Amino acid sequence: MHRPSRRLILQLGGVTAAGVLGALAPAEAALTPDDSFTRLRRRWREVTAGSGYDPAAEPYRSRLARLGRTAARYRDTMAPARASLWPDEPFPSFMATPRRLRTMAHAFVLDGTGLTGDAGLAAAVAAGVDHYRRHVYAAGADPAGNWWHWEIGVPKALLDTALLVGLDERESVALRDAVDHFVPESRLAGYSGTSTGANRVDLCMVLLLRAMLRDDHGRAARAVAALSPVFPLVSAGDGFYRDGSFIQHTYVPYQGAYGVTLLSGLATLFAVLRGSPWEVTDRNVFDAVERSFAPFVRDGACMDLVRGRGVGRRAFGDHERGREIAEAVLLLGDSAPAAQRERWHAMVKGWAVRNTYRPMLADAEPAFHARLAAIIDDPAVVAAPEPVGHRLLPMSARAVHRRPGWCAALSMASYRIGHYEHGNGENLRGWHTGSGMLYWWAEGHGDQYSDDFWPTVDPYRLPGTTVSTLRLPDGAGRAWGDTCTPWRWVGGATDGTYATVGQHLSGLESTMEAFKSWIFLDDVVVCLGAGITAADGTSVETIVDNRRTATTLSTGPGWAHLDGHGGYVVPGGQDLRTSRESRTGGGATRDYTALWLDHGVDPRAAGYVYLLLPGATRAATRARAAEPGVRVLANTARLQAVHVPALGLTAANFWNAGTTGALTASAPCAVLVREHPGAPATITVSDPRRALAELTVAWRGRTVSFGRLADAEGASRTVVLR
Repeated sequence: MHRPSRRLILQLGGVTAAGVLGALAPAEAALTPDDSFTRLRRRWREVTAGSGYDPAAEPYRSRLARLGRTAARYRDTMAPARASLWPDEPFPSFMATPRRLRTMAHAFVLDGTGLTGDAGLAAAVAAGVDHYRRHVYAAGADPAGNWWHWEIGVPKALLDTALLVGLDERESVALRDAVDHFVPESRLAGYSGTSTGANRVDLCMVLLLRAMLRDDHGRAARAVAALSPVFPLVSAGDGFYRDGSFIQHTYVPYQGAYGVTLLSGLATLFAVLRGSPWEVTDRNVFDAVERSFAPFVRDGACMDLVRGRGVGRRAFGDHERGREIAEAVLLLGDSAPAAQRERWHAMVKGWAVRNTYRPMLADAEPAFHARLAAIIDDPAVVAAPEPVGHRLLPMSARAVHRRPGWCAALSMASYRIGHYEHGNGENLRGWHTGSGMLYWWAEGHGDQYSDDFWPTVDPYRLPGTTVSTLRLPDGAGRAWGDTCTPWRWVGGATDGTYATVGQHLSGLESTMEAFKSWIFLDDVVVCLGAGITAADGTSVETIVDNRRTATTLSTGPGWAHLDGHGGYVVPGGQDLRTSRESRTGGGATRDYTALWLDHGVDPRAAGYVYLLLPGATRAATRARAAEPGVRVLANTARLQAVHVPALGLTAANFWNAGTTGALTASAPCAVLVREHPGAPATITVSDPRRALAELTVAWRGRTVSFGRLADAEGASRTVVLR
C-alpha cells in the first residue's frame, strides 16, 4: 500500500499523520504547532469519516473498495475548466462538486480503499478545492440564489474536505478568506432569521471547521459559545418546546428534517469536542431524544408529518431519516449518562430489528454499521418494543397514538402551524396535509407512506382530511410554511393512554370551514365532523382513507373492509363512496383504494361519523358495525362528544361552553373523563386555545376548577375525583 511521505505529512498539518497512519511515534504525532487542534482534527476524522471497524472484514471491505473505485473515477475524470471541475457538473454545482471532492478525501483517509494515503489523490483533491474556490466560492463573489449554499452547504463540504487531506499555506489562507467573506463571525451575533435551530448548529460547525483549518482558538471558542441559544426550551418561534415539539421556519414541525440535522450536528460536536478545551457542556439536547424525536419514529422510519417539504424527495425517505436519527442517537449516547445511553441502545435496537422494509444496516456507512451491528449482536442489549400510549404535542398540532399492533398519527394546522410547507420547488401539492391528515400503520404496513406515496397519491384525497375540491395551483399559499389558519382551537386532552383531539379547520385558500374531532381508543379511532360549510361552488369531501393498495375491498351496510389492512364503520346511513385506481407520478405507478364521504356542493353545517379500525378482520369489522361500542353524545359546531361504556370513558371537545349528559364545561376546552370500577373517576382537561385563566368542569354533580390553563401551552391536566 502506498504511504504518504514525511514531507506530505508535515504539509497536511498532522491530519494525515493522525488519521491515515494512526500509529506514529509520539514525536511525530506532536509535529503540529498546536496539540489541541491536532487532536481535534484527528477526532474529526474518526467521527465523521469513520473508525471502529476492521476494514478487511465484510461488509466493510467491499464498501471501502467501492468507495476507492468511485474516488479513482472522480480523480481520473477531473478536468478543471473555467466553468466546471468535471464536464458533467457545470458551475456553480453547489452540491455535486463539493460532494465528489469529499468522497475523494474519504477514500484518501480511510483504510481499505486502495487509495489510502495516496499523495496523488490528495494533491488532486487539494487542487480541486482551490479550483472551486477560485471560480465559484471566491471572496467577493456575489452569493446569488439560496443563501444556504454559500453559508452552510459549500463551506461545510470544502472545509471538511480540506481538513481530511490538508492544504498548503496559500490554499488554506485563500479558503479561510473565502469562508470569512460569506460566513463572517457577525453571522452568529443574533439568534433570529436563518440563524436558528438546525441552521445555527450548521453555522457553528462551519465556524469551528474554519478554526480547525488555521488553529484559531478564538473562533473555536466563539463557535461553541454561539450554540447556547439552541439548547433552552422555547414558547414561541423556532426551537424545542416542553411538549416535545420542534419548530423550524416558524410554522413547521420539523423533527424529521431540520431536527435530524440539528441532532446529528450536535452529536458530532459533542463527540469531536469531548475532552478538548471547547467541550460542549449543555446537556438539554439529551432530553430531546426521547421527548421530541422518538415519538415520531416507528419501526425505524421517521413519520412524514414532521418532515416538512422534504416528504416527496424520494421513495423511502422516511426510512433514511429514521436511520439518520438512529445514527445521531447512538453517537450522542457516547456523551450521555449511562442510564440514558442504555435506554437509547435498546430503543435503536428495537427500531433496527423491526425495520424490514429498508434495514438500517443495509445502507449504513461503515462507522454507524459497526456501532449498530455491535448493539444488535449484543445479547445484553434487549430490543425495546414499540411503546404503547398517546403523545399529544399541541404546540405543533401533532398527535401520535400507539396501541399493541398499530399506530396512528395526526397532522393539523392552526394559527401557529401551517397547512403545509413548500419552497425551492418542493412539495407544491402538499396543500391539505394540515387538514386533519390521519396516518396509520398496522402490522406489515411499514411502507404505506414510503413507497412513492407522495408523487402518486391524489393530493385532494389525503386520508382523514376534510377538503374543498376547489382546484388549487401548485404552491398555493405563501411559501416556507406560512399557511396558518385563523383558529386557535387545535389540540386536545390525553391521559397518556387515550385522547380526544380536535381541530377548528379552515380550508387552504377556500371558504371551507369545519370542526373535526378524533377520539383515540384501544382498537379504534372515532372520527367526527360537524359544521362543515363552504361557498366555493364545489363539493366538499371527507376522506375516510386512501390506502396504497389493490387488495380486496368488501362492503356491507354501514361498513367497509380492506383485506390485510383494516376496517371502517360508517353508521347512520351515510353514503360511503369508494374508488380503485392506478396513479402515476414521479416515474412511479401505484394502486390506491379511496373511501370518502361527499358533503355536496357548498354544504351548510354538514357532518359525519366514522370509525377507523386498524388491522381489523372482515368479521370484526362487521361485528363492530352491528355494535359500534361507541355512543355519540353530540356532533355539532358547538360540541363534539362520545361515550364508550366498556372503558367508562367520556370524551368531549367543547368548541363553546356547554353541557352533554353529565358533563359541563364553562368555556371552550377538551375533556376526557375516565370512570374506574371501584376507584375514583379522573378528569383530564386542556385549553387548546391557550386563552383561559380559569376553567370549571362539572361531572355528575362534582365541580372541579382548573386555574392558569393558558400557561400550560395546551398541555393536559388530570384531577382525581375522590
